[in-house]
This record gives sequence, structure tokens and C-alpha cells, in this order.
Amino acid sequence: MTPVALAKASGVLAALGPAARRILEIQSARGAIPWFEDGPWDAWNHAECLMALGVMGETRAMALGFDYLAEAQEASGAWACGYGNALPMADRDHIARTPAPLVRDTNFAAYPATALWQAWRLTGDLALVKRHWTMVRAAMGFVLTCQHREGDISWCGEAHGHAEDDAILAGCASIFAALGHAGALGDLVGDTQPALAMARQRLRVAVTSRPDRFDRAGRDRSGFAMDWYYPLLCGVWSGEPALARLEAGRARFIAPGRGCRCVAHEPWATVAESAELALTLIRLGREGEAAELLAWQEAHRDTDGAWWMGWQFAEDIPWPLEKPSWTQAALILAHDALWNTSPASRVLCGDG
Repeated sequence: MTPVALAKASGVLAALGPAARRILEIQSARGAIPWFEDGPWDAWNHAECLMALGVMGETRAMALGFDYLAEAQEASGAWACGYGNALPMADRDHIARTPAPLVRDTNFAAYPATALWQAWRLTGDLALVKRHWTMVRAAMGFVLTCQHREGDISWCGEAHGHAEDDAILAGCASIFAALGHAGALGDLVGDTQPALAMARQRLRVAVTSRPDRFDRAGRDRSGFAMDWYYPLLCGVWSGEPALARLEAGRARFIAPGRGCRCVAHEPWATVAESAELALTLIRLGREGEAAELLAWQEAHRDTDGAWWMGWQFAEDIPWPLEKPSWTQAALILAHDALWNTSPASRVLCGDG
């Protein structure tokens, strides 16, 4: 880095300090990072937080988190994860601190591969990769047991092969990226896994040409922002088809001055979705738009500097009054990608 670039990166990281502190506040002594204190834990959001901690120089906390993943993994290769989206509201403003239903989500199982690949790109710590490669290989083994002959992957192990079986577009796109990262890890440690590349190609075909394989249960997810941008963020679509999909959803999902709507018809811009959309824009060469989108998120911070989960712009209030760990992580990773503050800054945008 030039001195000017180094100074800019240092300033960006300093501004993100409150977000990292929020993640560290939530992390348990054993290394688990739930959504918030006394909240649900899942392997996907935990892994995202590990990546963010690494970017912020908190490598001991990151390593502890990888150890926790290995400790919590089941013999099947999956993790029994709290499905936090099923939690009710305790009141108008707060999510209930009650046990979340446990599921063995395929996307949750795949994502630690992305986190471990990012850790390698960030630190060059081959010992860390070798210590946790068997964990990633087992997790991907579980994921592949849930792939259909058409290429799509059931959203969870419990649903696979049953009447309620279904595939989720955003989740399958995330798995597509993770399969690539897992394959790269296998090559790195000398344990090449050709089945991962084959499964990845089959999954690409399903996402790009078999829309009938998604939302089979009749739960129309077309209004969810993640189903719009995740196939672009994860590289399933690229080039002109990706740009066309981006433009097709722009007016529906982007609230100018606020961010990305979580759900198209709701006046609710969420910080994590805004950060992920910024990552998507960076991947597609729209860095200026990504910078503007991230700048809007500065209005959504609490007085301690950490970010609220989202902003209800019809009432102009933060809602809910939660500051999840993964919200902080998504902002850190998006800023890292935009300003190239770490050696792993573009892992989530297609570099490597």
C-alpha cells in the first residue's frame, strides 16, 4: 500500500472499531458468536463474524471461533443451528430471547468453508487450514447428501426427501460460492475433492435454468432482497445477465438515502442486506454505487458506534432495537472490500 492508501485503510478500520467491539462483547468464552446476548447461534452468521474479526486484527478471537465450530460439529458434518428467523418479537421493538428451533441448514453448513478460505487469504496460516480442513470436508459431505439430481440443494437436512422439501435461491447461491472455496482448500492441503466441482456445476445449472426447483412449497420469495442479489454476489450469474438482473431489481429493493429493503414491500432497510448489496456492486464493478450505499448506513448507528439491525423509514426509527453480531460483521466485510484494507478484501467479491 502507498502511504496515502495505508492512512485511508487505518482510518476505515478505526471507524469500524465499535462494530468489532460489539462482536467481541457477544462472543462467549468458548468462542461461540450468537446473534446477540442470549440469542440464537448458527454456523453461517458465526462464520461471517469470524471473517470480520480477522479483518479487524482479532485473530485470537477468530481462531477461538473456528475451534468452537469444530467442537460443535455433529458426526453428520452438519451443525444443529438455531433458526433465528423463526423467533417471535418479545415486544414491539425487541426479538424474544427464547430457544430457536434447531435445524441442520445446508447453507449454514457450507459457509465455514468460505470463512476458512478467507482466513487463509488473510493470514497465510496453513496450520489453521490443516487443523480445520476435516471439519470443512465433513460439512461439505453433508451438503452433498442434500443435493437433488436436478442440481438444487434442499434448504435443510430435515426437509430433504420429504413433502416439505424445498430449495432457497439465496442459500443455494451462497453454497455455490462455498463449494468453490472448499475445493480450493482441498487443493491447498493436497486433498483434492473433484465431487465438489461437479456438485458446483450442477448447482449452477439449477440456479440459472431451473426456476421450478425453487420455492416449490409455494412460499413466494421473490420479494426478498437476498434472492435478488445473492446469485450475483456469489458469481452464479456474471457479465450482462448479472447486470440485467441487478437493474431489474434496483427500483424495487433500493430505498434512496436509506439502503436495501429486506423485503420489497416493507419500508424497512436493513444494514446487513445493504452491506451485502454493496459487496455485490463491488463484484460487478460498481464501486461508486457501493460507496454511496455504505455511506447511507452511517445514519443507522447507535450512540456507541455499532449499527442497528435496520431502519423503519416510514416511522424514521431504528427497528428492531437490536444490534446483531452479523450486522456488524457485514459492514466490516463490505468496507474491507471497498477500501482493500486486508489481503482478503475481495474474497467475497470473486477474487480467489
